[in-house]
Amino acid sequence: MSLRECMQFAVSNATKIRIQKAAIGDAQLARRDAALALFTPQISANTNAYYNFGRSIDPQTNTYNHSTSFHNSYGVSAGYALFDGFQAVNNYRISKIGVLIAQSEEKQVEADICLAVMEAYYNVVYYSRLCDVYRAQVQVAEAAVIKARKQEQLGQKGHADVVQMEADLADRQYELTNTVSTFLTEQIILQDLMFWPMGDTLVIDTVLPEYEEIMLPARNVVDYALENTPMVQVAAYKQLNAQRELSTARWQVLPTLSLYAGWNTSYFTHSGAEPAPFANQFVNNSGEYVQLTLSLPVWNGLSRFSRIGKKKHALERASAELEQQRRDVESEVRRAVRDRDGSAAAYKQAQYKARVQAEAYALNMRKMEQGLVSPLEFQTTNNNYLKSQADEMYSLLTFLIKQSVVRYYAGTDYIEQLIK
Repeated sequence: MSLRECMQFAVSNATKIRIQKAAIGDAQLARRDAALALFTPQISANTNAYYNFGRSIDPQTNTYNHSTSFHNSYGVSAGYALFDGFQAVNNYRISKIGVLIAQSEEKQVEADICLAVMEAYYNVVYYSRLCDVYRAQVQVAEAAVIKARKQEQLGQKGHADVVQMEADLADRQYELTNTVSTFLTEQIILQDLMFWPMGDTLVIDTVLPEYEEIMLPARNVVDYALENTPMVQVAAYKQLNAQRELSTARWQVLPTLSLYAGWNTSYFTHSGAEPAPFANQFVNNSGEYVQLTLSLPVWNGLSRFSRIGKKKHALERASAELEQQRRDVESEVRRAVRDRDGSAAAYKQAQYKARVQAEAYALNMRKMEQGLVSPLEFQTTNNNYLKSQADEMYSLLTFLIKQSVVRYYAGTDYIEQLIK
């Protein structure tokens, strides 16, 4: 699997994404409910039936009777708030922003997963390539030990030189064992991040990508990130909602005006009397009404004013969080750009060092075969050569990660960066 395929698999299977999608679903339902509350009236229908065994009023004669009676009523009513301090309007706007918040949080979760998978993937690639290097070194050391033992038998080398070369072989084998163990551990970490099925084998593409500089200016990256990074957007949306909630709280000190309309009818009978047919009573007892209600808040223990105060504090908190988030993002972007530039310079230097150490290793290998250098000197050269190869791989992978982070802040998602 390529890095892009690993990212896609992780995003498709991560529980954090599933949790965030559930949050988006909740936000969408809240938006729907707010829209219905704003644009549609509240409609209800009711019916009831009961027996009365004591004194009751005959609805036909409006006189008391003392016999058992049966009552049955039906009604339909509708109500709509003509003015509620813009609460329904603001709730609808807040719910729309709530959907955007949930979507931005999902983008941030997806970006975090992709970056974590990228780092784990490159760790697996690094240790896989390092294992190949150590295996080659072990093979070379084994061949050198076999040759040195033959030379010792022929009297061309001393026993001390052979022991030193055997010790060098043991070092190479030890390093290979440790590297293989680390490689397997990094594989497990990558599989966990991807939610890879337990027991299945994950094989990734270990070919290193080519070095390519995309040196975006820091100022341009900062300007884009401050407006479009998901967490900055979330903080800005929360500040906007805090402003609307404060506006709603302030309007709640004013009267509310509501309109109601309805229809009802009833059926009645009592023992010892011949009731009118149900259909006749259903029509004759029906009635309609229209009601306009004005509610004036006179005294409620200052709860409305306390709510205004709390919403002011919430707005101050949201504004401070937005300012802090923007500050954090700007610092993170500038640090990412600096790390990218530093890792680019380090990789170029590591390339040069690896090339020089490779030449030195090749020369000393020939001298070693001719007996012109001691095993200890050759071991030092070999160690430098190994370190230069590891440093070159590590610096390249570090640069790739740092450059990807900068490109993400500049507006290119991690998965999109891998589309060619």
